[in-house]
Amino acid sequence: MDKLVLITGGGRGIGAATALLAAQRGYAVAVNYTANSLAADEVVRQIRAGGGTAMAVRADVADEAQVQAMFETIDAKLGRLTALVNNAGVVDTTQRVDEQSLARWQRMFAINVYGTMLCAREAVRRMSTRHGGSGGAIVNVGSVASIHGAAGQYVDYAAAKGAVDVFTLGLAREVATEGIRVNAVRPGIIDTEIHASGGQPGRAQRLAPQIPLQRPGTAQEIAHAIVWLLSDEASYATGSLVDITGGR
Repeated sequence: MDKLVLITGGGRGIGAATALLAAQRGYAVAVNYTANSLAADEVVRQIRAGGGTAMAVRADVADEAQVQAMFETIDAKLGRLTALVNNAGVVDTTQRVDEQSLARWQRMFAINVYGTMLCAREAVRRMSTRHGGSGGAIVNVGSVASIHGAAGQYVDYAAAKGAVDVFTLGLAREVATEGIRVNAVRPGIIDTEIHASGGQPGRAQRLAPQIPLQRPGTAQEIAHAIVWLLSDEASYATGSLVDITGGR
């Protein structure tokens, strides 16, 4: 069976590292992006330069019509999906809950939760033996914030990632007899651009002393965990929430 993975938010950070590693492991890769086409195109260029197969595909994962169109494009141009990495996500600026707006919460859940669910639904429709598929694997990128709660920073982000945890557990059990494994990786403090998008570009290094390993993680370290969970080496893993946190 040819291996084909869709990685949402695949142009930067953990998504880009996962795309490059998956390509090295023999996957054809669909690199999803929302706005930054240059970053996604660069990931595709690097994969192709290494002899791999890749394409960039634009879609806002919070928009159902765009998600459906993205999957249809992948069907037509790359074939039947065998793996999905739900990596697209957002944080926001540091605020207490009593300072946050409904609009902020709606955006947070639309991308981090509904986007994950929409993409998983479309993947199941293609992978499940119930729908004529040959099985596959889904890895959701959560966050250890779902355990710690992110008090005084972004409780709404932590709550959204908590929903991803529960969705992972439920979906894993729902499709276990249909050839699909569903797991989640929950990173700790990782040195990627997501901190800058939340207004704290130096956050990862600033928090290093609070981490038992005394450093933030790298996108590549998370990518290795994700690609392992996609692989046959993880064939008995489903419904697992794998924390990669440096001990935090």
